[in-house]
Amino acid sequence: MSYTSEIDRMISILGRLPGLGPRSSRRVALYLLNKKDSLMIPLAQSILETAANIKDCSLCGNIDIKSPCSICIDDKREDGLVCVVEGVADLWALERSGFYKGKYNVLGGVLDALSGIGPDKLNINNLLLKIKQEEVKEVILATSATLAGQTTSHYINEKIKVFDIKVTRLSRGLPVGGELDYLDDGTLGQALQERISVSD
Repeated sequence: MSYTSEIDRMISILGRLPGLGPRSSRRVALYLLNKKDSLMIPLAQSILETAANIKDCSLCGNIDIKSPCSICIDDKREDGLVCVVEGVADLWALERSGFYKGKYNVLGGVLDALSGIGPDKLNINNLLLKIKQEEVKEVILATSATLAGQTTSHYINEKIKVFDIKVTRLSRGLPVGGELDYLDDGTLGQALQERISVSD
């Protein structure tokens, strides 16, 4: 079915979003077009403003409108506690749970030899630097319970063994193969509170 080139382009771009195929992107496009003044234009303006102002945090890898991000500069956060997560979605999930009060290190992915993602492509050196320069007492490895997540967690644990700090991981209440962003807040909070040591 052919629309105007502008609508075709909008449908095509919407179709690149996760969870939206051709049919659902057409439905979203039509909904936006029918709510042009109340939704479509404010959404477009918000996207443009966010794109212009968003930054990667130089300290942890979070995204914010400033760098360092609001979490890193919050003096109410516990400096000696660093939670290592795969991505910003995982950071948001932990923040949503309301249980965690420390700082973060966002890796930006997981080790994946088949996709060419080695340690140099992840934000691991930043974590090591943080441990060397700051008074970090505990590192929580909060990677997902997938094979790639656990491989990444094991690699990081091996790298930080040389430091005299506590290393823990989320408790095994997490489903095998589960990703943090899809867990309910209660399960995530309990896994965080019942984290277990991975240090020998």
